[in-house]
Amino acid sequence: MTKALVIGGGIGGATAAMALQKAGIDSVVYEAYPTDAENIGAFLTVMNNGMTALRAIDVHQPVIDNSFAATGAEYISATGKWVNERKYPQNNGTINLPRTLKRGALNRIMHTELRARGIPVKHSKRLEHAETQADGTVVAHFADGTSDCGDLLIGADGLHSVTRKIIDPDAIQPRYVGLTILLGYTDKATPKSPPGLFQMYYGKRAFFGYIVDTNGETWWFARIPGPEIAKHALRDTPTEQWRRTAASFFTDDDIPAVEIIEKPGTIFPVNTYDLPSVRHWHNSSMVLLGDSAHAVSPSAGQGASLTVEDSVVLAKCLRDLPDLPTAFSTYENLRRNRVEQVIRTAMKADPAAIRLRVFHRLLHDLKISREETRGRHPHSWIYDYRLDWDSPIPT
Repeated sequence: MTKALVIGGGIGGATAAMALQKAGIDSVVYEAYPTDAENIGAFLTVMNNGMTALRAIDVHQPVIDNSFAATGAEYISATGKWVNERKYPQNNGTINLPRTLKRGALNRIMHTELRARGIPVKHSKRLEHAETQADGTVVAHFADGTSDCGDLLIGADGLHSVTRKIIDPDAIQPRYVGLTILLGYTDKATPKSPPGLFQMYYGKRAFFGYIVDTNGETWWFARIPGPEIAKHALRDTPTEQWRRTAASFFTDDDIPAVEIIEKPGTIFPVNTYDLPSVRHWHNSSMVLLGDSAHAVSPSAGQGASLTVEDSVVLAKCLRDLPDLPTAFSTYENLRRNRVEQVIRTAMKADPAAIRLRVFHRLLHDLKISREETRGRHPHSWIYDYRLDWDSPIPT
């Protein structure tokens, strides 16, 4: 094979293209946005396993250089009582420590790397349809009337993936998980926590958290339970209205949520979804990765990390296996159980998923705390996942 068509220029498409290049496969990235989307989204944390995967394709250092280390999280009740502290695994010292950064910065890093590596990116290319030709090649058609042909197509086009519907017209739709998340920044707050340590609060009506970056800016989020909000309302509702909405959920709590939320700054509202189990990940010439194949609730903190893992595993399968069907099916076999288990774990841990039964959630975290004191973290199977670029994929 000589050319892959990569649909989507986010972290999935970018890391897929870089992994393919390392595997000796050329690609072109097709991005729906007219620019590199540097101002899209709020912030995220790339966890230990995600940093390990980035290291496999030699893109970890620019992420480290443009982020700050997330060392762990303190959990606090609605009355301000300390519940427990969870240190993020440091299995290699600080080498693979989780890194927190703005999503726009991550997009900028990825596209800077693509340009530096000579991987072409075409903007304003929104996929409309694709089909496999008689000779096995695939043709992608875009909304601007253009088309392109390649040996395979990789759908890294996110939660509302067009590629997923092409592969399976009856594919499941994203499932709203009952949360709107408001994410914000402010440099006007004066929190007492050290940089890099998440503060997580079990409010009586909603969940709140924040982290302070190395410049003293506070990055916060509020998980607000309720019905799905229409796209136009997410887009058009004034920032100050979102601020009042978020603050109203924490007025009865003895935590700093209201104080932080009411400080001037940017707010990003998003509905949250997951994809519990996508029936078909591929056909003869097209394959899914990242949110197009498996979207996980943000409570897991694993969306970006699982996506980078996908990119590395898929590229290794294409490198080592004799044909596309074998590579695609092996990739799915290696990935499906893991990502779907993470999705199930996130749903159990999500305060909205358990209808904000705070007592149950507190018991859950106390159990984790006890297990950590015994030297084992119940989620270590997520964080300790290792990818060795040089190890072959078995035939």
